[in-house]
Order: sequence, then C-alpha cells, then structure tokens
Amino acid sequence: MIEHSRIGIDIGRVILSAADPDGRSDSSFLGSRDQEALETPPTEGAFDIIARIVARSGGNVWLVSKAGPRVQALTLRWLEHWRFYDVTGLHRRHVRFCRERSEKREHAEDLGLTHFVDDRVDVHQHLRGVVRRLYISVGVRRRRHGSRRRPPGPTSRASSRCSPQLSQGRVRRPSGGYTGSFSGSARQPRL
Repeated sequence: MIEHSRIGIDIGRVILSAADPDGRSDSSFLGSRDQEALETPPTEGAFDIIARIVARSGGNVWLVSKAGPRVQALTLRWLEHWRFYDVTGLHRRHVRFCRERSEKREHAEDLGLTHFVDDRVDVHQHLRGVVRRLYISVGVRRRRHGSRRRPPGPTSRASSRCSPQLSQGRVRRPSGGYTGSFSGSARQPRL
C-alpha cells in the first residue's frame, strides 16, 4: 500500500481522451451531442493504472475536475457508461467538481491530497504549496485514422523516469521541474 498517500486525478485529457488527434482539445464534451460524448474512449491504459493506484493507496483516490453543470452531468454519465467505478474500484463519492481550475486547490486542501495528476501546468501553479507531488499527464494522442500512439520526442523519454504507477506513457514529470515518485522525496515544480 502507498501509505499516507491521498491522490487527486483530473478527468479531461487524463482519464477521458482528448477530442482531437493532436491531443490539444480538452474533451469532446464541449459542443458535441451527448451520445457522441459518451462514446469518447478513455485514455489508453488509464483505467488499469488508476485501478492499481486505488488498490495500493487503500482507496485514497479522488477525481477532481473543472466543469460546468452540463459537462459535470455528462462526465458522471460517461464514468457510468464506461464502467469506470467497477473497473478501477474508485468509490462514486470520490468525484468532485469545481467551476474554476483555481478551485482545485480548495479540494486539494479539503481532502489533504499529497499527489495530483493533471494535464495543465496552470492547475499545478494553483496547487503549489498544498500538494507535495505534482504529475503532468501527457495523454495519448490519436492518429487521424483513430489508432493511438505515444507522443513523440522528449515526452516519451521523460515518461520512463516516472514512477511505475504513473508511467505507461501517460503521466510524466517534466524534465528539470518535477522530481520524486510515490516513494521518493519531491521538490516543488519550477514553473
């Protein structure tokens, strides 16, 4: 078990795959029909990695995501549609939403989070001084024809230095900024 760890994980572009082949668009939930949004696949390997983190942390994992009312409701439906809770073991009560990215800090403080995975550096800036270990998700980009591959270049190399629980080409510490893993010491990111 990862003792005394309390982990926060973002949803869009971390668990829910990016809307466009380049991985830039937050999610297909914005401006699409509900059924199309529900069919958006999860990021490759995310459920398996989260299941391992939930098991090793004794269930001390929360999803913390920024969303308006429509996207929040759709996200909850998406999690059910893809059987996220059954596959990962995450408790349904461990999902929180906020209207502004800066409000993730309040959730982190309230929950006593020690680790956080997000795809946005601006969120990491809000979490500095509250969460000890910050990880950035690089996701998996979709090729134009629907197949998936790891992002090219330095991102791929950097992911191999991340803790095994968060690697798999999905989450990394940006080089020169983040250090540590679940078992090591950490510095605040240099942003």
